[in-house]
Amino acid sequence: MLSIARSELVQIFRNRLVLVTSLVMPAAVSAVFIYQHEGFAALGSLGYIAAITMFTVGAFGLYTTTVTTLASRRQNLFLKRLRSTAASDTGILSGLLLPITVISLVQVAAIMTALAVVTGEPDNVLLLAAAALSTVIMMLGLGLATAGVTNSPEHAQVTTLPVCLGVIAVASWVGITGTGEFTLLKRLLPGGSATELAVNAWNGGVPVTDSLILLAPTLGWVVVAVALASRIFRWEPRR
Repeated sequence: MLSIARSELVQIFRNRLVLVTSLVMPAAVSAVFIYQHEGFAALGSLGYIAAITMFTVGAFGLYTTTVTTLASRRQNLFLKRLRSTAASDTGILSGLLLPITVISLVQVAAIMTALAVVTGEPDNVLLLAAAALSTVIMMLGLGLATAGVTNSPEHAQVTTLPVCLGVIAVASWVGITGTGEFTLLKRLLPGGSATELAVNAWNGGVPVTDSLILLAPTLGWVVVAVALASRIFRWEPRR
């Protein structure tokens, strides 16, 4: 698995498109939110800024790169060749996705640290970490599922768009308006409960036990995504 991960890390830094998508764009968007934090805090709250930057990295960095990587490796038959080795299916996928996952986690940690330096520390760091980790796991699951219906890296530009725009829209809706209205709908939509959890973790004022319950919908989406991926993910190009 580690040898696959090392090879994939080299490929990420050699591919300019993936590098811009996974590193530069999320960092640039997050920098705008932090620089203009007073205006965005007035629109929502500091917790909203934390949530929307977290999903910017998760959607445009981790998710799109996951789908693009798996589609590309399938198209050039790299996945098929890997399956002929002693590596297990889980080891193959873990090796391919480990580099971008680590990069995304480091990015989120760096962005949250920068936001804390500029605006002050979050109310509950551990709760914020739980929100970020659950978001990363959810986006990985959705990426595996989407890769199953993506024929090529070019096709990924189309297949990833609904989820990317969808989770950002949900994060903005929940982060700005809260969950006082349409509570169940907002929490059940992908990204809704994770956004509320991030907002609670940063702003405070909500009992920890009430916030931890919000992990359930996010992990539910992980189960759904993995179940879909197990049915539709393909290791060879469709003939």
